[in-house]
Amino acid sequence: MSSSRDRVEDTYESQNDQRLDELHSKLRTLRGVTTDIYDDAERQNLMLDESSNTFQSFGASLMQSSRRASQAFGLGPGGVKQWRLIGYCVAALVGLWILWKLVWWWRPVSPSP
Repeated sequence: MSSSRDRVEDTYESQNDQRLDELHSKLRTLRGVTTDIYDDAERQNLMLDESSNTFQSFGASLMQSSRRASQAFGLGPGGVKQWRLIGYCVAALVGLWILWKLVWWWRPVSPSP
C-alpha cells in the first residue's frame, strides 16, 4: 500500500512540477509582452515630444513671419506705409507696360506670303 501511495505522490509531484514549469513559461511570456508594451509606450512618448517641439517651433516661425508681413504691409509699427506700397505696385505695372511695348517694337516681322 505504501508503494502505491508513493507512486501517486510521485505522479502528483511530477504533475505539480509540470504545471509549475508551464506557469513559469507563461510568466516569462507575460513579462516579455509587458516589456514590449513599456518600450513601445516610451518610443511613442518620445515621438510625441518631438512632434510637440516641431509644432512649437513651427508656431513661433509662423508668428514671426506674420509679424514681418504685417510690418511690410504697414499694419504694425515700423511698417511700410500704404502710399508707398501703392507706389511700388503702380511702378511695377508701368515697368511691365514699357517692357511689353519694347518687346512688341523689337519683335521680328514675319514676311507675308
